[in-house]
Amino acid sequence: MRFTYTVAGFFLLILVPFISPAAAADWPQFRGPRGQGHSDATELPLKWSETENITWKVPVEGRGWSSPVIRGNEIWMTTALATIAKPEVARQKLDSLGFAVPSPEVAERIVLKAVEFDRESGRLIRSVTLLKIDKLLQICEVNSYASPTPVIEAGRLYCDFGTMGTVCLDTATGKTLWERHLPVEHQVGPGSSPILYGKLLVLVRDGCDVQYIAALDKQTGDIVWKTPRPPIKGTYTPYKKAFSTPLVIDHGGRRQMVSMGAQWIVSYDPDTGKELWRVDTGQSFSNTARPVFGNGLVFVSTAFGGSELFAIRPDGRGDVTDTHISWTARKQVPQMPSPLLVENLLYTVSDGGVAMCTDAVTGKVHWTKRLSGKYYASPIFGAGRIYFFSEDGEATVIRPGNKFVELTKNKLDGRFMASAAVSGRALFLRNDTHLYRIEQKNDTSRKEDGKKLDVLLGKPAVVAVGRPEDKMWGLYQFPSLFRLADGVLLGNE
Repeated sequence: MRFTYTVAGFFLLILVPFISPAAAADWPQFRGPRGQGHSDATELPLKWSETENITWKVPVEGRGWSSPVIRGNEIWMTTALATIAKPEVARQKLDSLGFAVPSPEVAERIVLKAVEFDRESGRLIRSVTLLKIDKLLQICEVNSYASPTPVIEAGRLYCDFGTMGTVCLDTATGKTLWERHLPVEHQVGPGSSPILYGKLLVLVRDGCDVQYIAALDKQTGDIVWKTPRPPIKGTYTPYKKAFSTPLVIDHGGRRQMVSMGAQWIVSYDPDTGKELWRVDTGQSFSNTARPVFGNGLVFVSTAFGGSELFAIRPDGRGDVTDTHISWTARKQVPQMPSPLLVENLLYTVSDGGVAMCTDAVTGKVHWTKRLSGKYYASPIFGAGRIYFFSEDGEATVIRPGNKFVELTKNKLDGRFMASAAVSGRALFLRNDTHLYRIEQKNDTSRKEDGKKLDVLLGKPAVVAVGRPEDKMWGLYQFPSLFRLADGVLLGNE
């Protein structure tokens, strides 16, 4: 692929590596292919509403906050059909717990399902009952019984419902291949999503009663390793729970899995479960956000008990609380949404709707901006834009950079708790009742910058710079995100 541009009288030839359509099409886990909210898509919708750029909108039975996962033409989600207990039965259950549940809901029967939709048409392919739970279980108002996002690979879907069970599904037949139960007391329902690592399926169990991480053989469901969390100082049992999803990274020739529980951020050897390093966050609990990694730092935000954003160098061993924290921040830290790292800028949105851009290396805040609404879904980056999604269906689209530039706002009906998925040129958004495929049906996304080159995505680009009259060239290699604010498109081929 070759693009030719002029910039302030200079002539640029930009060679961009080809990006496989298949690589751009799949969204196999929570927060995408690399688990950090990035899509390789070069075109995504800029504007939409209930009557604009909706390719299809289909109802989803039950309720669940899990994100869609996509492989080829398959879209899978989990959902729960709950029979709510009578008020007097629910009160007896809540009174028996020994701790309070905020805005509780108690179900007396739960049917947990995996549903598959056709990516192109939105047609429901199958609805598979995975588990039936015939006992009283409680969640809080901002959670669901099907909040963990499943993970998909060729022929298999792995669905985790926390204490209610884990199921491996054959995606070709809809048959259960294996089932495993690792019960804990969540207090407010499950939240951590499973991840795949090589031959392992990794599950997090940070309950009020026990806290550990387990790796299962993905073929059989047998436990390969199980590692307890570090001791937690808090004695009140709800302060021991957490809901974060691990992230596997490579740094300095060492592969590690960073996972946040209550009080501790811990790095493990994902092959063995051996602890590598840990950071004490103090009294934090109910930590939910998934870590992100880049610029030699791991970024993690804690939730209750003192919300704080940590930037940690991941090359230590043992307790590195006093030695490997590069910087921290305490203002407008998100409790639910995960951070988003784009090049050397870290973007966050607090639960209350304050978006922030921070220098990832120094911790310097470049800008803050109040958005409308509350936020639970994590932001995503694709096609050179950042997308924030509020609970009430408003999506704010901005241009990455150290100055706030809003491109547009979009509004849909319903309640949006699940994070978005991306496949090809489309966004896939789930609200409390429906699944949307949103795709630009006209040239608006291209016209956003006229014929200016905004952002080239993918792998490093090689750029030849020179003035045509001089017939002199210089070759430059740019990182994966290349911004050319005043570049004017002459042609491409």
